Amino acid sequence: MVESVIPEDVATLPLPPQNPLPYRRRYKATRRLHVGSETLRNAGGPVTRYRLAPSWLLPEIVVATSPQGMHDILDRPHTFVEKKLPFYSEQRALIGSNLFNLEHDEWLPHRRATQAVFTKNRVNKFADDMAAAAVTAVDAYGAGETTDLDAMCHSLTLRALGRSVFGLDLDEHIAELAESLTIAMGYVTRRSTLPFKAPVWLPTPARQKARAAAARLHTLAGTILRECRDDPERDAPLVRALIDARDPATGKPLSDIQIRNEMIIFMFAGHDTTSTTLTYSLWALGHHTDIQDRVAGEVAAFGGRTLTPSDVPNLSYTVQVLHEALRLCPPAAMLSRQTVTDIDVDGYRVEAGTAAVVGIYAMHRDPTLWDNPLEFDPDRFSPENFAELDRWQYLPFGGGARGCIGSHFAMLEATLALATIIGRRRIESLDSNFPVALPFTLVPKGPIQARIEVRT
Repeated sequence: MVESVIPEDVATLPLPPQNPLPYRRRYKATRRLHVGSETLRNAGGPVTRYRLAPSWLLPEIVVATSPQGMHDILDRPHTFVEKKLPFYSEQRALIGSNLFNLEHDEWLPHRRATQAVFTKNRVNKFADDMAAAAVTAVDAYGAGETTDLDAMCHSLTLRALGRSVFGLDLDEHIAELAESLTIAMGYVTRRSTLPFKAPVWLPTPARQKARAAAARLHTLAGTILRECRDDPERDAPLVRALIDARDPATGKPLSDIQIRNEMIIFMFAGHDTTSTTLTYSLWALGHHTDIQDRVAGEVAAFGGRTLTPSDVPNLSYTVQVLHEALRLCPPAAMLSRQTVTDIDVDGYRVEAGTAAVVGIYAMHRDPTLWDNPLEFDPDRFSPENFAELDRWQYLPFGGGARGCIGSHFAMLEATLALATIIGRRRIESLDSNFPVALPFTLVPKGPIQARIEVRT
């Protein structure tokens, strides 16, 4: 198990081994660090370091893919590691400051103010519409029709998010929202890994496109917030909770700009993570009819009625399927921090100013940690097997103080949606592979085709 004790004299530890890959392969792995972390690990080990440019352009990079490395980077106070890297500053500049990208001193009052938004009782209310949205989505398909699972899951998660969280019908905004979020976050991700960047004052085509996308997101968030303030009876639980949120230490509310910024990051993280998890789960079940039938049998016990959050404790195997999907396709495929001081990472000294990256995708597929790691096997997450895992071996929502605040909401939504879909339809996957991209969180790269049959 992971040890929490950090050696006092970090200075005596060796530096991580230099990654031996040629520059071109290191650069390619960095641009695709969600899956590239596997390439870097295979060449340089579970903790490896390298440079892409002189230190005055980009910090040295250390990639950790071991449970101990995850712990040593993520489970640190801000005096050791901080969100100071270009990815976070680029995101703040484009879409605004939020719980995900703020540095500690600004993040802490936001976290205290919004913590109550994601209590179990409130989250259960948020998720009430998820099963209904799933019913609407799958009932639109007749016997033998083919569909893009990614498009279907995006549509149903945005529909549920709009109705249960923002208090409006997002159906007419689905295409615009998906495009704007992809453009904005893709620009941030690409720019943050470039050794040489165009200055911020230069209106490049990519920057103009990204700023227009961010403006559309802010306009929609502002409209939702204004309508909620104008109509106190409007049912928009997340927006109401953000309006009512107070820092318990100071009593200070969030400003309208802060509320809009949190709404935007929730639009992205709150639907994209769930959508990808659902899409991968359905694609995997479409290749494993025995597992799919086991989920269907579990759902059949409810007699065909619409599922509710109170049913989730009786959907344990469905939850295991989702855990296995999150292992193989974790939306948070990699996370990063900048070291403020020298720290110990799995027995190596990582120097101050380093970009410390945790390769969650690579760790979740590490053959030294998982038997047959590429096999889709939900029984890995049976209660007895789950209990045997190292706490830091499985991190679908990150870890430490800055782990995902909405993880319970995401799991609740995904469980209700997956159970509803499989309870009503049989999925046959038509694509043998599940290609991925990383505009911000891990998403399918292109359509994921499947044939849908009515379950009898």
